[in-house]
Amino acid sequence: MAIRQLRYDGDEILRKKSRKVEEVDDKIRELMNDMVETMHAENGVGLSAVQVGILKRVIVIDIYDGSEPLKLANPEILKVKGHRLVGEGKTGEFVGCLSFPNKFALVDRPLEVTVKALNENGEEIKIKAKELLAQALCHEINHLDGVLFVDLMEPGTMEYIDPN
Repeated sequence: MAIRQLRYDGDEILRKKSRKVEEVDDKIRELMNDMVETMHAENGVGLSAVQVGILKRVIVIDIYDGSEPLKLANPEILKVKGHRLVGEGKTGEFVGCLSFPNKFALVDRPLEVTVKALNENGEEIKIKAKELLAQALCHEINHLDGVLFVDLMEPGTMEYIDPN
């Protein structure tokens, strides 16, 4: 496994639409494993292949709940239920992105989603997700279509947080 180079705000590739994975083979599994290592090294919850410069429909997510990270190819949202402004209320869960270091904003996201994808073995799976997992799935799938959280944020809510 290896840590991949992240792409940041202003990089044209982040606006491009990713291509479908034809087969989950060893090369795709290696990409998935590298993406998990990269995401963990950056303390992220999710990462899309486009964020490491690969225009393939591949995402990884780890919500740090004790389960193994999700490694998905060709994820597709089948159903959404409800919505909430992430960051509203007591949660303080402002949306961030590894491609936009130290920038956070409020974003309207579904409460629940159902996603169809291929797992790392190439098997089709369905995931019913709520809360942080639903938010992360939506965020990473948006990346695959060239949609960034800054496109969806509530106007005037962008904050820069100094890491020091």
